[in-house]
Formats: sequence, C-alpha cells, structure tokens
Amino acid sequence: MTYLLGLTGSIGMGKSTTAAMFADEGCAVWDADAAVHRLYAPGGAAVAPMQGVFPDAIENGAVSRARLKQIIADDAMALRRIEAIVHPLVAADRAAFLADASADIVVLDIPLLFETGGQSRVDGTVCVSAPEQEQKARVLARGTMTEAQFEQIKAKQMPDADKRGLADHVVITDTPEHARAQVRAIVAGIRRDLNNA
Repeated sequence: MTYLLGLTGSIGMGKSTTAAMFADEGCAVWDADAAVHRLYAPGGAAVAPMQGVFPDAIENGAVSRARLKQIIADDAMALRRIEAIVHPLVAADRAAFLADASADIVVLDIPLLFETGGQSRVDGTVCVSAPEQEQKARVLARGTMTEAQFEQIKAKQMPDADKRGLADHVVITDTPEHARAQVRAIVAGIRRDLNNA
C-alpha cells in the first residue's frame, strides 16, 4: 500500500528543503513546480498548445515565464486560459509519476494544495512553516524579487495560519536540524500505521 502525502507551504517557508528531507527518508517526491518547468522547456508538452493560444509566450522554443507574467498582467482572462492548458498536463505528469513510484510513501509537493482542494486527493497533509520575519528574510535574500513583489505573492496565497490549521502535520523550519527531526517523526508515524494496517 502506498501512502500519499501532500506537502505544501507558502513562499519562503522551506518547502523544497523539506521535500528533499522526505526524499532522504526514502519517500518518492513529485514536485509540481518542477513538472511545470518540464512542460515549459523546449519540447515540453505545454509548448505547442501554449503557442497556439499565446504565441508571444514562446521564446527559443520554450514557454517564457517572464512573458506569461506580462500576458497575465495585460489580460485579466489570460490566467484562466493558461491554467486550462497547464493543469491537465500537470495532472498527467503526476499520474505518470504515481504509476511508476514504488516507495511506501509518495510526497506530492504542491504549493497551492489547499487553495486547489488537493487535500481531497491525498491520505495526509504536511504544511511547512516558519516565523513571518524569517520567511521574508529568506525570500529577499534570494535576490529574485522586491519586497513589493513578495507581498503581492503572499497576498495571493492562503495565510500561513490557515494552512497550518488545515494540515495533518506541521513542520517548523526554524533550523535544519529541527525540520529534519519533525520529518523523521512524520515518516516513522506513517510507516508504523502502514505496518499495522
């Protein structure tokens, strides 16, 4: 029996690092963002359908995220049309991953898990969290966005407290050691339940 664990968390909370810790514990990890990158890359499954609807979004045979951002900024309806193309392709990528996965625990790393109702498709959920100041410091330290852009993204995401309230497990990423100990405890608990089922 395979246990499906949904992993989520707002920007800058340490989700990617935590996903890697689950992988270290022998879990198979599927990353929604990485799937989108594959779909947008040259030869990716999203390139041709996106070119048909938004030819300006294609650059060097790939879907340009920067150009998509501009298209969405210029056209309020664009996001829905983009999602109509991308979401089924992401779902197909996830299904293919699940069909091949042999691990007892499969972690689905989905940033908007709760926002999209994804918790109904998994056996349990983990929310990654950190203090607000730490979150902001991490994001701004990447040097890829301004404080205003960070606040804009944060405003579109479900508040951290709400995500924590919905999750079956919460991993606080204040230190790597603390996060790893929590991940190990979650994995051990799930494996104990699987063995007793």
